[in-house]
Amino acid sequence: MDQIYKQLVDICTEKNVLKDEPMKNHTLTKIGGKADYFVTPETHEQTAKVVEYTYENNLPFMLLGNGSNMIVRDGGIRGVVMNLKKLNGLEVRGTQLIAQGGANIKDASRLGLDHHLTGLEFACGIPGSIGGAMVMNAGAYGGEVKDVIDHVTVVSKEGERFKLVKNELELDYRTSILGKKGYMVLEAVFNLEEGDRTIIKETMDDLTYKRESKQPLEYPSAGSVFKRPPGYFAGKLIQDSGLQGKGFGGAEVSTKHAGFIVNKNNATATDYIKTINMVRETVKDTFGVELELEVKLVGED
Repeated sequence: MDQIYKQLVDICTEKNVLKDEPMKNHTLTKIGGKADYFVTPETHEQTAKVVEYTYENNLPFMLLGNGSNMIVRDGGIRGVVMNLKKLNGLEVRGTQLIAQGGANIKDASRLGLDHHLTGLEFACGIPGSIGGAMVMNAGAYGGEVKDVIDHVTVVSKEGERFKLVKNELELDYRTSILGKKGYMVLEAVFNLEEGDRTIIKETMDDLTYKRESKQPLEYPSAGSVFKRPPGYFAGKLIQDSGLQGKGFGGAEVSTKHAGFIVNKNNATATDYIKTINMVRETVKDTFGVELELEVKLVGED
């Protein structure tokens, strides 16, 4: 038994530590090479100890959310990948919704509906985790995390746990201090408002219909690949460049929504990245617009 594996097992128990784990099992694109160590802690204490251990021993470390906005290269990821999927508790206290970092934000939205609370309807179709949603200030259909967040409990790269209130989070379009500093979200508290359950459900049903009718949910994908360029829409630029249906290997620019690149036929990360580069180069040549990635590229070739 190698020393790193033994230490991780001592912290998290054997059932929560995997070696050479294929990342395609944990990303919504169904793409990605192997992680050296894949850890799923069950408590905040275990989480902090894993982070502290990797920091003190200078081990490569990455936190994985729901794998919804990420491309893992075919060479996989060295070091330790931690996923908080077992820290997925959700509860309501009055008009506040408390969510652990590994919970899905769309499940939080549904819990709000069950308690007649309004504010998270925009998140009913977002596939990411609470932690990932906080890091990216996730938003859709006119709503954003920053509209409803009260505070978060985080752990730093050194394993220190502390709280950050809304005005300390520096939430902006697809960015926050969490991503800049590498803080991991253990828990988030949202301020919602009492509402009419019928109206809340109608809003969520409408947003779900819009999402399902416009997005290529029938294929694995990383969601919107590019950020919205100032003054433009990425999908429209890609569509007007004639790129729908084009790609490399099993990856293809969606014919349903040009802002998505889908894994249509057992694509590799190399296929996906080549398709991304083709789209960026074509849009730049055609319209003079630089498309900035919304998805993250991680791992080794």
